[in-house]
Order: sequence, then C-alpha cells, then structure tokens
Amino acid sequence: MRVDLLTREYPPNIYGGAGVHVAELVRALRTDTDVIVRAFGDPVDEPDTFGYGVPEELAGANGSISTLGVDLQMAQDAGGADLVHSHTWYANAAGHLAKLLHGIPHVVTAHSLEPLRPWKAEQLGGGYRVSSWIEKTAFEGADRVIAVSEGMRRDILHAYPSLDPEKVTVVYNGIDLDRWKPLKDDERARALGIDPERPAVVFVGRITRQKGLPYLLRAARLLPKEVQVILCAGAPDTPEIMAEVTRGVEALQAERDGVVWIDRLLSQEELRVALTASTVFVCPSVYEPLGIVNLEAMACGLPVVGTATGGIPEVIVDGVTGRLVPIQQADDGTGTPTNPDAFVAELAAALIDVVSDPERAALMGAAGRLRAETAFSWTSIGEQTRAIYRSLVG
Repeated sequence: MRVDLLTREYPPNIYGGAGVHVAELVRALRTDTDVIVRAFGDPVDEPDTFGYGVPEELAGANGSISTLGVDLQMAQDAGGADLVHSHTWYANAAGHLAKLLHGIPHVVTAHSLEPLRPWKAEQLGGGYRVSSWIEKTAFEGADRVIAVSEGMRRDILHAYPSLDPEKVTVVYNGIDLDRWKPLKDDERARALGIDPERPAVVFVGRITRQKGLPYLLRAARLLPKEVQVILCAGAPDTPEIMAEVTRGVEALQAERDGVVWIDRLLSQEELRVALTASTVFVCPSVYEPLGIVNLEAMACGLPVVGTATGGIPEVIVDGVTGRLVPIQQADDGTGTPTNPDAFVAELAAALIDVVSDPERAALMGAAGRLRAETAFSWTSIGEQTRAIYRSLVG
C-alpha cells in the first residue's frame, strides 16, 4: 500500500504542532508502510519526500489562493497512490482533489478547525472564507476524519453536523520519548537568559490569538517576584497581535526582573534545556485541540498548568500531572473568556499553587512523564493510523 501524505509543514520547515505531528507520524509509519511525503516549500533531501513552491503566477496572490496553487500540483502528482492523507486546511484541497482525480480514499487529520479560529480573518482577509470553504468541502468529502482528541471530535461534529459520526475517529497526538526527555545544562540555560537557581514559569508557542498569551502576561503580574517568566514565543499571525504582545511584555518587564522573551525558533535541544531549567509549563490557550507542547513539557518532567478547554483536559490530570484552569467561553467561535478577569485570576492562582511548592511540582512532573510514556507513544499512534488505512484500502 502506498500512502501519499500531504502537508504544509515538514522538516526543516516546522513552525507548529501540526508539523511536529506529521514528522513523527511519517517516522512511525515508514517502519512498514510505503509513505510519500508531499510538502510545501523547497525540495527536501530525504527519500520519497517532495517540496512544492507557489506557482510564479500566484506569488503575489492572497495566501489562500497561492495555497491552492500548491495543492493543485500535489493532487496531480498523487497519481499511483492507494490513499492520500492530508493535514490542515493548507493541504486539504490537495487531498480532496486527489480523491476526485484518481479515485482513491482521502483521510484528513484535523489539527484545528477554521470555524473556531475566526481571528484568522485578520491574517487572511477574504482568504479566510476560502480556507473555511476548503476545510468544509474536504471534511465532508473525506472517507475518514481523524481527530487528535475527543474534544476535537466533538468540535468537528458541531462545526460540520452533516458528517457521519462513524467516519470521525480519535487518534491522539504523540511524543517521541527518546528525543524528548530532561536535559539539565545550567550553562546553556543561562545563555538563554534563564537563571536555573530561581523558580520559573515557561510558555512555548506561536503568537496567535488561540494561544492566550495576553492573558498569561496579565496573570504573570500576580506571581511572586522571585518567579521568572520565560516566553519562547514567535511567528506572530499578524502585526496587531505582535504589537499587543510586545506592549504586554514591555509592561511586565518594567514591573519585575526575570522576564525572558525568546522570539527565535529554538532548536529541540535548546527547548529541552529551557523546559528542564523551569519549574512549571503553562498553556493558557483559549483553543487547543490537544497541544503537543504539553506532551513535550511532560516528557521533560514538568508539571503543566493548562486551560480546561478543547483536548487539554485529556492530557493533564488535574492535581496529578498539573492543574486545569476553568474557563467560561463565548460561543461565537473565538474562545474568548466571558469573564477575562476571572480567567486571569484563576490562571495566576494555579501557577502560584504549583510554583510555590517545588517538591510537589517535581512529583507532578514525574507523573506527567509517566503519563506521556503510557498514553501517547508514536508506536501506538502509527498502529492505529495503519488500521484506518487498511479499513479503507483493504
């Protein structure tokens, strides 16, 4: 069986959790499955892996239209595959068109949903309507939709009620436990601006509305003064959200020391160093299908404080591997807290509870590592994904 996996992100061009998922899934599948990767960007020096650029004629087009230009090339080249598997709306059109063109099954993995990210209109303008149409068409035409959490499955069926629930299957995100483990290196931590002798709260994520960074910056003002705030945050969606975060960080730095903002993409080793040097990981997202960063932090032995939304409650065991922060959210698709002040206060309280007791924090971190080992292995995820392929191809 030949599977053509279609994706925007693939190493070395990874900027989010979907790219991490794709890279690890391909590694797990290729142990006994013929997988051809078709990704956006320059050609990659890896067997059976192909990169696709935007056609020259579309170089200045709206991002949604230039995306379709890449998808058309991918769909054409998928001839000969037994099945196509697409990831994110960027590649969903390629998968849907390949299904129609070549008469083969199409599997979609849902890492996020356009109806639940209305702020994308800030980034894409009218292209957000195009991306939403692509996703809806691909999901409704797919032979199987994989959700990365039960929370995501509920969101999919709510957003696209015409879908047959039997076609929507949960396969969790995973974590490579050999690559993700504690890496204590005080010298490298200091080079990143982190004092390993002080307690620290660490955030890792893109600067986008869904990650909730502005709420964290407000909550950080309530933390004890000795607690560092480590922000590994970059790749802003828009100049507006970048400006908002910049103002928040500068205001926080004016009030307290130990506020470290790392806006470049850290290597995997550097990120392990930053996580290991910290006391607690925070995920203040207002929308998060699962959150691979939470698994990475757990694998590095950190307790995780996260918002009780989306798939996060399926990762964090409240009081055991970290803390869940309650949130009441608007039902307009934005995920905006209906009472932002209450959410900020609850987030600060949970962080203080964990960071103020280093011994208990360490026990939670150990429990988190054990949970990552038992519930989120890529070997199991690869097996579940192959089973889906076999059910469609035979």
